[in-house]
Amino acid sequence: MTAESPELPLAAAFPDADREQWQRLVEGVLRKSGVTEATGTAAEDALATDLQDGIRVRPLYTAEDGTAALGHPGFPPFVRAGRPEGTTVAGWDVRQRHVHTDPVRANESVLADLENGVTSVWLAVGDGGLPVDGLERALDGVYLDLAAVILDAGADFAPAAEELLRLYTASGAPLGEAAGCLGADPLGLLARTGDDAKLRVQGESAARIAARCTADAPGVRALAVDALPYHEAGGSAAEELGASLATGVAYLRQLTESGLSVDDACRQLEFRYAATADQFLTIAKLRAARRLWARVAEVCGASPAASAQRQHAVTSTVMMTRRDPWVNMLRTTVAGLSAGVGGADAVTVLPFDAALGVPDAFARRIARNTQSVLLEESHLSKVIDPAGGSWYVESLTDELARAAWAFFQEIEGAGGQAAALRSGMVAERLARTWERRSEDLAHRREPITGVSEFPHLAEPPVHREPAPAPIGGGLPRVRRDDAYERLRSRSDAHQAASGARPQVFLAALGPVAAHTARVAFAANLFQAGGIETVQEPAPVDAESVAEAFARSGARIACLCSSDAVYGEQAAAVAAALKSAGALRVHLAGKPGEHREEFTAAGVDSFVFAGCDAVEVLSSALDVMEVA
Repeated sequence: MTAESPELPLAAAFPDADREQWQRLVEGVLRKSGVTEATGTAAEDALATDLQDGIRVRPLYTAEDGTAALGHPGFPPFVRAGRPEGTTVAGWDVRQRHVHTDPVRANESVLADLENGVTSVWLAVGDGGLPVDGLERALDGVYLDLAAVILDAGADFAPAAEELLRLYTASGAPLGEAAGCLGADPLGLLARTGDDAKLRVQGESAARIAARCTADAPGVRALAVDALPYHEAGGSAAEELGASLATGVAYLRQLTESGLSVDDACRQLEFRYAATADQFLTIAKLRAARRLWARVAEVCGASPAASAQRQHAVTSTVMMTRRDPWVNMLRTTVAGLSAGVGGADAVTVLPFDAALGVPDAFARRIARNTQSVLLEESHLSKVIDPAGGSWYVESLTDELARAAWAFFQEIEGAGGQAAALRSGMVAERLARTWERRSEDLAHRREPITGVSEFPHLAEPPVHREPAPAPIGGGLPRVRRDDAYERLRSRSDAHQAASGARPQVFLAALGPVAAHTARVAFAANLFQAGGIETVQEPAPVDAESVAEAFARSGARIACLCSSDAVYGEQAAAVAAALKSAGALRVHLAGKPGEHREEFTAAGVDSFVFAGCDAVEVLSSALDVMEVA
């Protein structure tokens, strides 16, 4: 820009680019990677990623992918935020979960959290948590007019709610200033337990408590629409949203039939969703949830002021690992960030050791400080809807909302949430989704850092006090690391019985440049199953491999090198290993044209990117355990 042309923008010096030019550049990159037939749109499709729920993420989004008008923050359809100011005034509610059964210990943890950045506490009460009569001791010293209390009391929600309301009154603070959620969730309890014997009675109790809150404590919500049971059973994001909508509709019916207005009924619900390390999917899920609920509320006749969904986001237990649990700090940080960016009103970051038992003080401190960093140092709450306007996020929000609405309609068509749970329709749908995802996990298409990728076998185990057993009998609870955890447990048992972990000998063939990549791949693969790798410092060949294998003490072996070297040496080396007593010989790489030759020489299986790692590792452990 010069004095002679003050209006000339910098962009004017560059020609406009179009999608076809970008596609041609993509074609060039794909040709270099061996994909020679993809041109134009096909080249773009080659870079697309398929998500659950039939959603496909494209590599490029433009203004053409924009969706319909999204409204303004705090106004229907509430995609951008549930309140006009979003979380810019005071940040989101930092909510910590407590699972102590001892009221004294629970009180110590609660006070420590509230004194160090937490703004509300979420207490497990009743079966598997605090006794109802221990609530008073657990909340001793808590200013109930300042700190919100959220209950998770399962079948004991009615007496727990009554006790908390009594404590509010006894505290001397005006009941109208109290805040929190009493956690009544009869359908969530049905999903967890499979027991609907008292569903009607529980629904009536929830409606009665909701009426009392509406009249005396408008800042306290009586019911929680908890979508976590569906997420924790392996459900997709759209299935989680669809089930929450069906549950919310059922509660609206119950509450309005008991005498509450639609607006008052909407104000008695708090929705709970899982936040995962898939940051964009989490952001889109929370935005889509508000849009969907606004539509439900509108159809039910609620006013715009009552249609905003109150959201509580909780970092996913499905993503938490038991091995190398320190990595969970990274997962929960990304999930917490996603929840905040997605516009959640309250966020719970679970401690990194929550999958191992009762979290210790250090883990709780890291969990609450994670949110403090996001709020105070990263300033995430200072921008309303920071992801808004992203063509990708807007498109993903729209696609997810449509998929969730379709599942919601399926549930309603099956008679509603209670009927769909009783009939097994929801369980079957979630099971099919988890089965497909389990395939991706087994084939390592969905990697788990520290478990299926980059495991650390020498990591000392982390031990925690056992947590109370969660209620069961209904939908299952799954974790991404389940299959690999079973493999690692078998390795632990082998080590306890023999004094050493099961081992695999890596037979590196040819020069370093030829075998390094596949040695690293094989080591990563076998260690994911708890199998230690042993390798000679120098490459081996058909003459030296037998002696090297014997020195290793291993019972199985894996050949590692380039395809060219395999063609020259693999058959002879495999035969030598079998003659030396190897119970199984693997080859790192796809068999290609030499499959029959290699198999005839003694190669039992081929391991490569995308193979069924769980099956390979399980069969390897089978061989060594039999031996």
